[in-house]
Amino acid sequence: MKLQDYQILNRRNWQDLADDYIEPAEKAWRSSNEYWGIWNTSEQDLQLLPEDLKGKKCIELGCGGGYVSAWLARRGAKAVGIDPTPNQLKTARRLETKYRLGIEFVEGFCEHLPFSDSSFDFAISEYGASVWADPYKWIPEAARVLNEGSQLIFMTDH
Repeated sequence: MKLQDYQILNRRNWQDLADDYIEPAEKAWRSSNEYWGIWNTSEQDLQLLPEDLKGKKCIELGCGGGYVSAWLARRGAKAVGIDPTPNQLKTARRLETKYRLGIEFVEGFCEHLPFSDSSFDFAISEYGASVWADPYKWIPEAARVLNEGSQLIFMTDH
């Protein structure tokens, strides 16, 4: 896959910013109360995540430090996080090793997901692919890897 200029720039930018997100990722991984976005809105108030994900295969698109993947795993999901940024994935993998939730982290771009058709039951992007990836490419890719009738939730600030 030939990377587009915006993908190269986004990866470089997030590589440089990754250290700034270590502490917030650590806080979110250890928190028993999930919260969303820059305003830390409680999951209890928003109810974006299905309560019970036992036996469901779920993907976080643009996972960064992987804390949303951790929230999915704690609800019983077999969680997978994908991100194009090695430095962000380093944090996610370190925290997975610490908490041992069974999350798989994959380096890749959401515009070209390295998964077969209909392989997930739920997909979510919190300021990941929903902000940084081309929506004309990542949304069809998310639809492709989701089982029929599955849900895609994403959060953005624009």
